[in-house]
Amino acid sequence: MSTLEKIALLYGVIINIIGFALMGIDKQRARKHQWRIPEKTLFFVALLLGSIGTWTGMYVFHHKTKHWYFVIGMPLILVVQVILLLTFKM
Repeated sequence: MSTLEKIALLYGVIINIIGFALMGIDKQRARKHQWRIPEKTLFFVALLLGSIGTWTGMYVFHHKTKHWYFVIGMPLILVVQVILLLTFKM
């Protein structure tokens, strides 16, 4: 594995942990009626290749699962990212 591949893998792990954590933090804040993380921030992290963590966080924390744009948007972002990664990997 090259250095660039190691950096890309590390980035992927970190951004997905961030996406997962943001969903958990936002759910906790929602329960306490505190300041919330903007939805555009959650989508932005997903677009930065954090879609697996963000999508997983949705279902682990039962957060944003009633919003159609999250239920459809997060898996759609993931599918597009997988297609792009597979296309440019070859």
